[in-house]
Amino acid sequence: MATKLLIAASGTGGHLFPAIALAEQLPDYEIEWLGVPDRLETQLVPAQYPLHKISVAGFQERLGLNTLRNLSKIATSVFQVRQVLQQGAFQGVFTTGGYIAAPAVLAARSLGIPAILHESNAIPGKVTRFFSSFCTAVALGFEPAAQYLPRINTIYTGTPVRSQFLSAKKQLPPLDLPIPDDAFLVIVVGGSQGAVAVNQIIRQCAPAWFDAGVWIVHLTGNNDPDVASLQHPQYFPLPFYDNMASLLHRANLAIGRSGAGTVTELAMTCKPAIFIPFPAAAEDHQFYNAQVLAASGAAIVFRQKELTPEVLQRQVLELLHSPSELQKMAAAAEKIAVPDSAERLAKLVRELVH
Repeated sequence: MATKLLIAASGTGGHLFPAIALAEQLPDYEIEWLGVPDRLETQLVPAQYPLHKISVAGFQERLGLNTLRNLSKIATSVFQVRQVLQQGAFQGVFTTGGYIAAPAVLAARSLGIPAILHESNAIPGKVTRFFSSFCTAVALGFEPAAQYLPRINTIYTGTPVRSQFLSAKKQLPPLDLPIPDDAFLVIVVGGSQGAVAVNQIIRQCAPAWFDAGVWIVHLTGNNDPDVASLQHPQYFPLPFYDNMASLLHRANLAIGRSGAGTVTELAMTCKPAIFIPFPAAAEDHQFYNAQVLAASGAAIVFRQKELTPEVLQRQVLELLHSPSELQKMAAAAEKIAVPDSAERLAKLVRELVH
């Protein structure tokens, strides 16, 4: 009889893609999913795994008027997850953090079931910090995160990526964009929602880059009111792009935000990067993610409030004319990448959930 595992991963690609990559490494397990209505998992998961949907409240770090209300909602969520676990006779829970992790971990431990949490950021989120002590083990995407979780059973696994990012470049589908093979290609990635502030500064820099022969694929997201304001034969503004593995492999340089998923995918494809961390990210985690690559020489980091178009324009032109520096950055990124992350995580699950 197959071992049953409940995966609790919800909301964004940063939470969902590592969980899906893990699930693909456990074909002999019977896997079901725990998610939230109207989030990305309702599009990505049901075709592969049965999806249980619960209502989850945000966990507030500071005491206040909403504390009791939120605690009541969390208690309700824990009860819902307990029912799912008991009715399905699950042997373990795996979660990638976020709000859904709290009731998933608490419900599992209340039933004596192993709970494994994967933290993809270099500085753990508040849910991880608060609830990691209830977990059987916490897997880490970046080694520096361990220092924030003393006395917790942590193991460094890296963060799994979608399988296409592990494919050799020649095995990937070609780009369907008319970019010359010898062109210097910059890609701009603002994360799954795009980044309007980054978009604005890129458009100010772009004319000088075009003059230098640079081509740009700019993933703008869906929320940019000025998306049509720049037009040029060497410029491709797109809200998103499906074939990201091929795009990253083809790029010479990436510019953008530094969510854990983006940082991991860039390391996996050995891409030099210029990071502009999202200044409002919880616990400033994007800055800490970016610093992991910067400390190794794989990336350059700018604070958004300090970055001017002139500085960014000059930095890209310097890299354009310094192929040896780009090669060093790419080699440094390759050293940080953990290509077997999904296998490492699956090994941990097999050791604890059986």
